[in-house]
Amino acid sequence: MIYDLLPSSVYIVLIIFVRLGGAIMLLPGFGESYVSPKARLGLSILICLVIAPVLASKIPPLPEKVSDLGLLIFGEALIGLFMGTVARLFLSATASAGMIAANLSSLANALIQDPTAEQQASIMGTFMSAVAIVLIFVLDIHHLFIQGLVDSYDLFLPGQAIPTGDFSNMISRVVGDTFQLAARMAAPFIVIGVIFFIGLGLLAKLMPQMQVFFIAMPLQVAMGIVVLALSLPVMIRVFLVSLEEHWMVFVR
Repeated sequence: MIYDLLPSSVYIVLIIFVRLGGAIMLLPGFGESYVSPKARLGLSILICLVIAPVLASKIPPLPEKVSDLGLLIFGEALIGLFMGTVARLFLSATASAGMIAANLSSLANALIQDPTAEQQASIMGTFMSAVAIVLIFVLDIHHLFIQGLVDSYDLFLPGQAIPTGDFSNMISRVVGDTFQLAARMAAPFIVIGVIFFIGLGLLAKLMPQMQVFFIAMPLQVAMGIVVLALSLPVMIRVFLVSLEEHWMVFVR
């Protein structure tokens, strides 16, 4: 009955769709909450139809048992979610860098709704995430995402044992790298903020009667905006280069 319900061509597209659809749910730009689920589903199906002839030879034959088919689908979904999570973790570095910059610019309390994270976040973090997503599409990095998903069939063969140990090691390494990346992106704010606070401390010691807080906050906000305007191109470039380097693991 399975052979009657799932012809070979439909079966191949289905197996490809499971991995690719799981990744697209989380990939930056594709998996955002403000993207229509219908548009995301339609794009996934169209991509599967295009790449199915290329990957048909790498898809195992249709299993005879329903349980084997379920295990195959589960494994493909897990691989797709893993790859999407790797890219999604790097996008979170922009929000972390923005929060560091906001803390050093006295703008941490100015929170707005972040459509990417679906929660309130700092203005700088939301702005940097939006700029990063726009440049991912402008610079065609989303093509690299799709190429990595296609080439992943050489790394993770469908129906083979899933390297869960390697998956967990890579996720833990990527989490550490994203925190490093956030610190590197926010380095101009950290350096200037430390110098600024040391100067305020010396000023408070030299002139105790001066209301340092009321004088410092406007200067701190203005300093943060100026530093953001000057360093944003470099910050986003560091993010995109790091994202490409880590995603190239999946590209053959």
